[in-house]
Amino acid sequence: MTQAELVENLRVALDTLWAHKVRSSLTLLGIVIGVSSVIGVAAIINGLNRFVSDRIERLGSRTYFVGRMGFGMDPGRLPERIRRRRYLEYEDAQKVKELAPAVEKITALGTRAFFSGAANEVRYGGQRVENVIVRGANADYCEIIPLFTVEQGRMFTAAEDARSAQVAVIGAGIANSLFGRADPVGKMILVNGAPYEVIGVFAPDEGFLGGPGVDQFVLVPLNTFRKHNPDMKEVFLAFTIYRDVAPEAAMDQVTEALRRIRKVPHNAENDFELFSSDFLTNLWNQLTGAIVILTTVISSIGLLIGGVGVMNIMLISVTERTREIGIRRAVGARAADIRTQFLLEAVTQTMLGGLMGLAAGYAIAFAVRSVFPTIPAYVSVFWTAMGVALSALTGLVFGYWPADRAARLDPVVCLRYE
Repeated sequence: MTQAELVENLRVALDTLWAHKVRSSLTLLGIVIGVSSVIGVAAIINGLNRFVSDRIERLGSRTYFVGRMGFGMDPGRLPERIRRRRYLEYEDAQKVKELAPAVEKITALGTRAFFSGAANEVRYGGQRVENVIVRGANADYCEIIPLFTVEQGRMFTAAEDARSAQVAVIGAGIANSLFGRADPVGKMILVNGAPYEVIGVFAPDEGFLGGPGVDQFVLVPLNTFRKHNPDMKEVFLAFTIYRDVAPEAAMDQVTEALRRIRKVPHNAENDFELFSSDFLTNLWNQLTGAIVILTTVISSIGLLIGGVGVMNIMLISVTERTREIGIRRAVGARAADIRTQFLLEAVTQTMLGGLMGLAAGYAIAFAVRSVFPTIPAYVSVFWTAMGVALSALTGLVFGYWPADRAARLDPVVCLRYE
């Protein structure tokens, strides 16, 4: 087919669509829904992937954690083998540091929070904030977990930790609720009834997908936390490794050190969990896997409905234009020319639906960025090309039978058709 013939067939296809605007619009609706759902969800997932990657980087690419239980486990629903494990101890941090040369910095973490069944309250004057997370850690905490960055004031020192000073660094959300626009540094607050001097405020961080973030934290020296919370037995360790040490070698050192500290028999499994800061990636991959499957099903249904609609319209079009087909065959058009003409019409319809679906997907991405600035949703070149390809493929697959049927019509019968 020459370029002139291609342009002529395209013009005929557009004229046909314009002549049946309502019918064509309803036919394209399924294509629009299918493509827009794929593009919209892909844009959101792309944005969330960026968000998760950034958060993992801020947690620390060389940061690792140790706990009696794994991340995300419900303390009230632990399996029997985990529930029977001994708690880690605050002193384990220093012991691991001595036994594992690959460890650069390490801290024990004591946490009192609503998700472990412990209520907290912070007061200043007549203002009160509940459901905060109170955590005790060493002075190196912000270097171990860079997500916690002091924006105002300062971090407490090792000397303040050693003497159990009642000082605290609070999240920006807590600071805004208690002090508004006033400077919190130097003010005295009550944390579960105990007085603390605010010496710093963390940079704002609202959390991940509605979960707790730095904004909800009150960080105090570890020894101070132990003195005021003797009932909190669950202890975690957080540590970083030297840059010139392979992560696998460092993990082996820490594992061996903990087995020695906890006197685990050589033929028994570990009675602790060791995990890295990329646990968010694993959690996110599980979640997005389900989302991708659901989106694929929805978009497939939409494209199937749109494809069946295109096939139906094309069959009707073949019937309505039987005499036209006969005339074209009589003046020299080949069966291949007829087939190409109707295929092009089907692809044109689905491509128009695909372009409208792309526009809707871009609108969804823009809306998500506007409503949730922390999620940089965007439509990648790959998914743009995928949307165009899916719509074109739908037109080819569902338009071939009507096009082939038109190409096989007997010219003589067509000319006699009324």
